This record gives sequence, structure tokens and C-alpha cells, in this order.
Amino acid sequence: MEFQGKIAVVTGGCHGIGLAVRRSFEREGAHVFVIDVDPAADFVGDVGRKEDLDAFAAYIRERTDRVDVLVNNAPPLMRGIDACSYEDFERALRVGVTAPFYLTKLLMPLFGDGASVVNISSSRDRQSMPGTESYTAAKGGISALTHAMAASLAGRARINSVSPGWIDTEYRVYEGPDALQQSVGRVGNPDDIAEAVLFLSSPRAGFITGENLTVDGGMTRLMIYHGEHGWTYRPESRPIT
Repeated sequence: MEFQGKIAVVTGGCHGIGLAVRRSFEREGAHVFVIDVDPAADFVGDVGRKEDLDAFAAYIRERTDRVDVLVNNAPPLMRGIDACSYEDFERALRVGVTAPFYLTKLLMPLFGDGASVVNISSSRDRQSMPGTESYTAAKGGISALTHAMAASLAGRARINSVSPGWIDTEYRVYEGPDALQQSVGRVGNPDDIAEAVLFLSSPRAGFITGENLTVDGGMTRLMIYHGEHGWTYRPESRPIT
């Protein structure tokens, strides 16, 4: 019960990684406020809308005078340069970068001693595949925003980010090349990310701020060559599969 009596806020907390994060904090004794477009959320709202973020912050202030943890998790749209409109790209940045910035700004006055903000980025903040421009740009932005906010909020809150690799939100088990291309021999699941968020939010990480923790089974550290680690290059079906 490491977070007994603590207050946590999670965006996009009704599915996938966000749901796992919410459940992990609740398991550890925290009271969790969630904003999501899903009707099951504590507060039904769209983080891509300023009005909804303002209303969500007011909703929290009416119920508590303190926030100990903020997890900016709501995922941005993923579309490539061929299919992504101006409006799509702008919305991806609103959800993936502007919302974490603005919600942190709104909740700063409530941050208690030892407060922590954890932004969910992605290993795509440093590597890409075709057709991912809107998502990748947003994740690169949140990684950079993390260390900028860590400098600005020094002494008030620690700000870190987590960059997941391949995470199967349905908890499916993979075998063969899909598993072997990960150095740990398996595909990740939301609990892997939730545990990293718990650690970064806890006093055990009290000397860590402005950092990005990659949780990807070692995939971004593995050099890939044709025929190794389950990877085969097929020029007729690019990219590498």
C-alpha cells in the first residue's frame, strides 16, 4: 500500500496502459481521478479540448486540495503523411503534447510534497516506421516537454516520462520471431508500464527527474541485421518484418 491516502490523476485511464496504471495505483491505496471519453470514467471528457481540461481540473479541486501524482497517458492519433490532414495532425499534438502541458499547469497549485508527474511517451520518440507521423511527432514532443517541465518545476514536482516499446494491450502471448526480436524474449503488456510508472511516482525515485525511462524489452538497444533475432528483410514488402 505504497500510495495509501495519496491522490493520483490519470488521463485515458479506461483502457490499455491507462487502465493498468489506474488499477496499480488503486491496488497501492491511492484514490484515482480519471478523465476519458469512455462513459465509465470518473469524468467523461476529451483531453484534446481546453474546455474539458478546465472542467476536469475544477472537478478535482472540488473534491480534494492535493494531487500527488499526475499521469499524462491519453494517446494521440496515429496517421501518416499521406492520410493525415492538417486537422488530424493538430489534434494529435493537442492530445499528446498540449494536454499534458496544460493539465500540469492547471494542477500545479495542488501538488503536494513529493509530487510526481509521469508522461507516457513512446520508443517512437527516437525511431519510426512509415505512416506514423502524427503519433511520432506527439511522442517526440512529450519527451522534450518532460525535461523542460522538470527544470521549471524543480522543487515543486519531479517530472519524468516512460517510453513503452511493443505493448499488447490485450495481454496476448507471442511466440517465434515476434517474441525473439525482444531481448527479454517476449512482447510487453500494460502491467510492465504500470510498474514503471509506480516506481517513478514513488519516493524510491526521489532522485530522478527530467528522465525518460524506456520500457521496451531491450528492442531499441538491439542491432538488427537480416536473418538475426527473428528479423528477415523482405524488399517486396517493406519495411523490415
